[in-house]
Amino acid sequence: MRKPHRLLVEPIVRGALLEDIGRGGDLTSESIFPAGRRASGAIVARKPGTLAGIDAALLAFELLDPRVGVIEAREDGAHFEAGATLARVDCDTRALLAGERTALNLLGHLCGVATLARAYVDAVADPKARIVCTRKTTPGLRLLEKYAVRCGGGENHRFALDDAVLIKDNHIALAGSIHNAVAAVRAEIGHMVKVEVEVDTLDQLRALLAEPVDAVLLDNMSPEMLREAVDIVGGRLVTEASGGVDLARVAEIAKSGVDLISVGRITHSAPSLDIGLDIAP
Repeated sequence: MRKPHRLLVEPIVRGALLEDIGRGGDLTSESIFPAGRRASGAIVARKPGTLAGIDAALLAFELLDPRVGVIEAREDGAHFEAGATLARVDCDTRALLAGERTALNLLGHLCGVATLARAYVDAVADPKARIVCTRKTTPGLRLLEKYAVRCGGGENHRFALDDAVLIKDNHIALAGSIHNAVAAVRAEIGHMVKVEVEVDTLDQLRALLAEPVDAVLLDNMSPEMLREAVDIVGGRLVTEASGGVDLARVAEIAKSGVDLISVGRITHSAPSLDIGLDIAP
């Protein structure tokens, strides 16, 4: 599982720190503790889950104190129980306290995403149907949220509008037909770019099979309709089910035989996991 490059993560963490520290710094901690005093802290899980974003959390302390020492840290993707220590740090006291909320906000949110992704993956229990995330992400956090999905055993759909083509219902309505939209796209993009088209009827699907595309998004179809769609495709395209996928329905959707199941809620609605910082006296 490839981690996001630090060059991409650092601006996210730095921006979060700037938002929290404000114009005058941490008035509370800087008033109470002298510069140079050090303290140790343990990042502890209050509930069980799947770890994601530990490097981003620790970076919050490092940006405030380049001399921070990481005594131990668990690896992203690991399952943990309530009460588990996820990392221990030795840090300048002011930096430890100033970075605490940023570190815990990021870590709690990303662990929540990874934990929910893991729940979907486990619910499917079918190696053919892969759980993928969508572009329904928190503005500014897409890189880390999509990484958290991978930590939970899921996979990523396209990252942005520029790395793949997805022709959706509004594109088709404005272009006049699936054929018009696909032809326009193929005339513009390079041979390395994949093309997927969204359909919501079986008639649209049958028409799509005559077009030079790579994948089909089967939108808001019942499990029965999905099974029929998979039969119609007959392995000629990658099939993706999407729309209203919750934990109660995902196993039945997987049984239809689709290749991918895209789930927006694993990024846009994942509850943050309760994680705290326990500082040694």
